[in-house]
Amino acid sequence: MTATHGRAGRREWTGLAVLLLPTLVLTMDMGVLFFAVPFISTDLRPSGTQQLWIMDIYSFLLAGMLIPMGALGDRIGRRRLLMLGAAGFAAASLLAARADGPGGLIAARALLGMAGATVMPSTLALIRNMFHDPKQRQAAIGVWTGAMMGGATLGPVAGGLLLDHFWWGSAFLAAVPVMLLLLASAPFLLPEYRAPRQGRFDLPGAALSIAAVLPAVYGIKTLAVDGRGAAPAAALAAGAVACAVLVRRLRTAEHPLIDPALFRIRTFTGAITVNTVAMFALMGFTLFTSQYLQLVKGMSPLTASLWALLPSVGVGAAVGAVGALAGKVRPAPLMTAGFLVGAAGYGLMTVVAPDSPLWLPLTAAGVIAAGTVGTMTLTAEMVVSAAPPEQAGAASAASETATELGGSLGIAVLGTAGAAVYKARLEDGLPAGVTGDAARAAHDTLGGAVTAAAQLGGRTGEALLDTARAAFADGMHLAAAAGVVFLVCAALAAHRLMRHLPAGPTAREPEMVQTTIEESPAF
Repeated sequence: MTATHGRAGRREWTGLAVLLLPTLVLTMDMGVLFFAVPFISTDLRPSGTQQLWIMDIYSFLLAGMLIPMGALGDRIGRRRLLMLGAAGFAAASLLAARADGPGGLIAARALLGMAGATVMPSTLALIRNMFHDPKQRQAAIGVWTGAMMGGATLGPVAGGLLLDHFWWGSAFLAAVPVMLLLLASAPFLLPEYRAPRQGRFDLPGAALSIAAVLPAVYGIKTLAVDGRGAAPAAALAAGAVACAVLVRRLRTAEHPLIDPALFRIRTFTGAITVNTVAMFALMGFTLFTSQYLQLVKGMSPLTASLWALLPSVGVGAAVGAVGALAGKVRPAPLMTAGFLVGAAGYGLMTVVAPDSPLWLPLTAAGVIAAGTVGTMTLTAEMVVSAAPPEQAGAASAASETATELGGSLGIAVLGTAGAAVYKARLEDGLPAGVTGDAARAAHDTLGGAVTAAAQLGGRTGEALLDTARAAFADGMHLAAAAGVVFLVCAALAAHRLMRHLPAGPTAREPEMVQTTIEESPAF
């Protein structure tokens, strides 16, 4: 049938609540293992490499599979793909909870990443199908963005609370009832949609997409953790080669994975660019904030994560304010203001010292998050509105992939800058008496310095701890100063990219307005 452009009713808004459930669980699952690692290490005894893969394989597969899954949903049906992914996610969660060895847990986490890749593009594309009124769609996407960010914030807290009372597998089992609820309610509350005349699924393009994204994410994350080396350089080079081949494939294939014409839509490309920049800024300082609370202020992981909830108040206020202003103010000044607010938060971070009162870093983190997340609320709506309805899944997936890359780049670039300053300060300023293994551990990371100081004890340990914390603060200041410059430049770029858009929800310049929507409750 032909899609209508009426206002959404009770069924659509209830359906939105259903879509928020997997979105919340998916983003929570990214951080739910933070507190489980010590318990998993004791029980399963993974090697150092296996432990890293347990943590990272989920995000690697999630990022690599987003674009193929988004394009697949456009072809086989977005509700169908969402339900298949929810069933797979529940099954993989059960496997992870029951894993009896590192290899089994790594495999289950990989399956979780692949199943999760069906969720984000499907939920956002279905919102595009359910909310035809531009203002309602903008409000719905604002709520969806809030759920996504809320899940990322609540993940570590939920993991900590579960592990206070249950075994480590409970961190995975929490997702199962949510996915079962989605499977039970989706056929009655969510419309099915499949795009007409899409042609055969582009398997070579899907393989190239995975080959381009996976090495890039691996290389960026390895660079952030280990610094420069042959492995991240080779991974980034391989990803770049695969990306070049993919671009050629998209231009020449009869039925490409993503229509290259999408990237000629100025609003679409501008929104993805702004979204990537915002995620770079948001995630780039997360590592510093968590380390500051735990290693400088000496908080436990659970206490630190609970304090880290406070900045979310600013995020909620920013999302509400942007939603209220979006219909009256043009996107360009709103995005410019958002980036400048984020820059002000980075500016506050340049004066945070080891002995600063707790309100200062928390306020700075809240201001950074408010400015960047407020901007991302606008870009999510632009992506699904600017793209043709039949390509909403692929468009959403492209946006989510850019978001993953932006976050990884933020951690890598700003984290590497801060680490370089830290190591330089430690090389020149280690206290007398700190030698051998203690010196090497302290030189590598602040966490190593805290451990070494506890082992040394006495005045030597205290001197090492003070030196390391001061060096960490110096590195944080450099990264924050770079963030200020970056976001000021981003504000100017956002104004230039988006100044052609009028106030109000994004209007697409469509050539195709015919969509195929099946309202049947049957799966």
